[in-house]
Amino acid sequence: MTSHFQSTSPSVLLTVKGASDAIEYYCAVFGCAEMFRLTDPTDGRIGNAELRFGDGVLMLADEYPEVGALGPHSDGGQKARLHLYVPDVDAVLATALANGAQIVRPLEQQFFGDRVAVIEDPFGHEWMLATKTEAIRPEVMQQRWNDMMKS
Repeated sequence: MTSHFQSTSPSVLLTVKGASDAIEYYCAVFGCAEMFRLTDPTDGRIGNAELRFGDGVLMLADEYPEVGALGPHSDGGQKARLHLYVPDVDAVLATALANGAQIVRPLEQQFFGDRVAVIEDPFGHEWMLATKTEAIRPEVMQQRWNDMMKS
């Protein structure tokens, strides 16, 4: 499937060491779909891939140190933290851990009405995984925040 992704909304581009493996991981763990892959004919690196997560698109590429594009496992590389709502955070977390993710912040119910865990994937990026468990009005959320910060 090819993509002609164009949007005026910001999108995220992750740089990783091992983009093919990352695509396989993200599709298996998070249920995204690969839409497009641009493969470098000289060495097989992925110059750009597009993964559909619901209504959003995540772009992904292999490292290209020659132009300063490094992933988090390389010296000077950048780590991203992405937020992803999923229907069942417990199940997605279990799948992520079974496939090599590490817990950054354990699964907990949050004051803002989400059940949340933060993981680091095997490629060095962090994912805040969440399931909405309670619809909360902004003023109630603010009061809960105030109460939490006081204690």
